[in-house]
Amino acid sequence: MKLKTLAFAAALVAASAAQAQGAKLKVGLMLPATGTYAALGTAIENGFRLYVGEQGGKLGGREIEFVKVDDESDPAKATDNVNKLIKRDNVDVLVGTVHSGVAMAMAKVAKDTGTLLLVPNAGADAVTGPMCAPNIFRSSFSNWQPGYAMGEVVAKKGHKNVVTITWKYAAGDESVRGFKEAFEKAGGKVVKELSLPFPNVEFQALLTEIAASKPDAVYTFFAGGGAVKFVKDYAAAGLKKSIPLYGAGFLTDGTLEAQGADADGLLTTLHYADSLGNARDNAFRLAYAKAFKLQPDVYAVQGYDAAQMLGIGLAAVKGDVSKKAEIAAAIEKAKIDSPRGAFSVSKSHNPVQDIYLRQVSGKENKLVSVASKSLADPGRGCKL
Repeated sequence: MKLKTLAFAAALVAASAAQAQGAKLKVGLMLPATGTYAALGTAIENGFRLYVGEQGGKLGGREIEFVKVDDESDPAKATDNVNKLIKRDNVDVLVGTVHSGVAMAMAKVAKDTGTLLLVPNAGADAVTGPMCAPNIFRSSFSNWQPGYAMGEVVAKKGHKNVVTITWKYAAGDESVRGFKEAFEKAGGKVVKELSLPFPNVEFQALLTEIAASKPDAVYTFFAGGGAVKFVKDYAAAGLKKSIPLYGAGFLTDGTLEAQGADADGLLTTLHYADSLGNARDNAFRLAYAKAFKLQPDVYAVQGYDAAQMLGIGLAAVKGDVSKKAEIAAAIEKAKIDSPRGAFSVSKSHNPVQDIYLRQVSGKENKLVSVASKSLADPGRGCKL
């Protein structure tokens, strides 16, 4: 009798697992739909949906159902938003976000609940540092990576004294830290670190301070609407002609249309560039333009690759999202065939990737060279 009961229970478990695998996989998209970063959120979602569409709407054999939340780039609302997706909407996977402060809250909840989290933008170093976990992966970058690569570039150009300027929040602080680490290691000196609260865009007083300091160059981290205004204000203040401006690539990615001629010639570092020319990127750009009547940017690539990583993990477990260790193992050993060029993930689950030096020409961030080959974030504080 006991054997029959056990067999029946086992059959029920197997049936329920099979049923779960046949059910739709709920993906919670927690991205900004309003505010400074709205366009970035749209590009990430477009990229993610494009890859899922290319797989016939299924990953690991399971049809994808999207549940969306506008995170408003507001860290104060982040924990409530992510808990709604997990507890109310019962999502199987979390995808988000852009703002580093919001991503930190997402990472904490994902770590506490064991929910699979794919970060398609926010570069907060801690996500793949002290907050790292077997169920957390990033398809984008750490804030340290583009900053560090640009520190090397600026030093090689012979600049000795640099002023940095950014928003006072995790992304800005960490980008500047990466730049400073490489630049000062090569003998340069950051003479002044300027900042203003996110998402403030009143730059005039700080631009006056830059002009008075007369540095050899300026390094900056801004993105979205703030990046548009900073580049325009920098040029309007007459600084573009006298003090070279360098930035993490978000300064000119997805913003060139609005920046116009004021961005022309700017040098930035990022893990993607327009006109990379590889076959994977050519196919991606064509498919994206056909689907959305827009040219893709780095954010679209990161969304696309987040979906690729999820697909690799789910394929390994035939869609059974409960098999977290097997999903992690599959992504850890994969070479992701990205439009940016193939990349792998580090032990702390951050991309190990080429960082490109790009120059603005018209409405493109054109490839100049590889600034740093297969650059891995140090993953400081990660104990996986």
